[in-house]
Amino acid sequence: MTAHYQFVILGAGAAGLQAAYCFSKAGADYCVLEKSDSVGTFYKKYPRRRQLISFNRTNTIFDCPKINLRFDWNSLLTDDYSFPFSSITDSLYPSADDLVLYLESFAKRYDLAIQYNHNVLKVSRDPGDSLFQLTIDGRDNITASTLIVASGFGKPFIPDIPGIQLAEGYEDVDLDPASFKNKKVLIIGKGNSAFEIADLALEQSSLVHMASPKAVKLAWQSRHPGHVRANHVRLLDSYQLKLLNGTLDCNVLSISKHNDSLKAVVSYVHADGEQEELLYDRIIRCAGFMFDPCIFDPSLRPHTVLGGKLPATTPFWESVNVSDLFFAGTLTQARDFKKSSSAFIGGYRYNTRTLCKFLLSGKDPDGCQVPASSLDVTSFAALILDRCNKNSALWAQFGYLCDLFIKRGDRYDHYQELPYQAIGEGLFSSEENVLSLTFEWGEWSGDVMEVQRHPTATKAYTNVFLHPIVRRYRYGSILAEHHILEDLFGVYSAEGEQGNVLSRGGLPIDEYHEVQHVRPLIDFLGRNASGSLYHDYLLSLSGETPLELSRADSSDGSWDG
Repeated sequence: MTAHYQFVILGAGAAGLQAAYCFSKAGADYCVLEKSDSVGTFYKKYPRRRQLISFNRTNTIFDCPKINLRFDWNSLLTDDYSFPFSSITDSLYPSADDLVLYLESFAKRYDLAIQYNHNVLKVSRDPGDSLFQLTIDGRDNITASTLIVASGFGKPFIPDIPGIQLAEGYEDVDLDPASFKNKKVLIIGKGNSAFEIADLALEQSSLVHMASPKAVKLAWQSRHPGHVRANHVRLLDSYQLKLLNGTLDCNVLSISKHNDSLKAVVSYVHADGEQEELLYDRIIRCAGFMFDPCIFDPSLRPHTVLGGKLPATTPFWESVNVSDLFFAGTLTQARDFKKSSSAFIGGYRYNTRTLCKFLLSGKDPDGCQVPASSLDVTSFAALILDRCNKNSALWAQFGYLCDLFIKRGDRYDHYQELPYQAIGEGLFSSEENVLSLTFEWGEWSGDVMEVQRHPTATKAYTNVFLHPIVRRYRYGSILAEHHILEDLFGVYSAEGEQGNVLSRGGLPIDEYHEVQHVRPLIDFLGRNASGSLYHDYLLSLSGETPLELSRADSSDGSWDG
């Protein structure tokens, strides 16, 4: 007998559980299909050396759980913040085993509708039918109106290098340190998995080389959390301080056997194309993972990008060529690839929550709208600054998720945590007055440890540190933008202060915020309002005339992450 669900989620990893929680709370008709007998199976094997690179900061200067999610990259989102990852461990760099335990506990705590040992062999659609047909190994088939693929990466990415089959793979490389003793090792790749293995080999090998065409990118330089993190980079010291090891910016042209060794032919990127033949005892492929579309019928196979690594999606994570097929989790990172945080739980948990709101409202962004209350323009600025002080979604998904305020008649409707790229692709382009709120980094070409700052609101557009930006749109085009002056603690009004800063710029901290944050924002809102709102702004200087504004409030069911 074929069972039917409105929403079927493939995979009981972190994204699948987050989606299940959102659907469960909404009373939706859903199920999660997990091919194994437990949740979080990816993290039972990866990362190989078990240490995560997602921060778990349990002690901060704030007592607000919304804010503290900025520093907690592993918790799933709940309505009451009652089950943080810190209930499992207080390690800053936690173990993957801790994450597995957390996910198992989360699934049980919220009694999520997961069907284990359901291995989906094929996804298809009958001609003229909008339902997905899921063929399950050894079980009755299932149909779904909407399919959400949250199964993560399905297979290793294998570079197109002749002889690559001679290389060991990250997924099964021997991790015994003694296996590297007195060995010459080449690691193909310069990402976190590659450095994870290089750091292990470093202790006893005779040399370690790392090879890829592009130079190493460190996360603290690029500000992308997926670039190389500091906890496995001892090899860089040993390279620049001349201990035989090195990172080679090169193309590996071929790998072949040479007596008892492996020969790698490389062509250097920064050496006029010089080629070299190098001998190694071990070559290890650490080139990451990719999306595996093999379960999809050829007529239903989703388009991909980045050489097949990721599915191609709309701003709301729907397949560009298969309607009602959506993606959640790390598979949503194509649109902010190596920029924001969609590759990590700390980023994609927000994508997933927004996706669920969108789907529950019938694929309508109105699902992300919050109720309205009456505010004057000064309170409008206070609302924006409160969002800047407390929201973690825009902070984590910088430049990727946004809040929108749309003027309709005598009110502004407030939409929370929408994909920012949707604006550029036509969302609300028929609206005359739209304000967006994002967090973004500024540009800086020099040493990130020596950034020249200009700490005044009149020069906030030069900010390099993560900071809020408000933009005014008219019929889809940007008319003006306002940079809110950067703050190391992410506090932009006196109400957000925790007693850590007494004064700044020669002013008491409350007065500083009024001068550098509050008044400049009120002025921008007034100058870029239209019709009655501008009139309200002028009158608000004397404390008169309210305007209607959708307002996020912890008591109205809004989801301030």
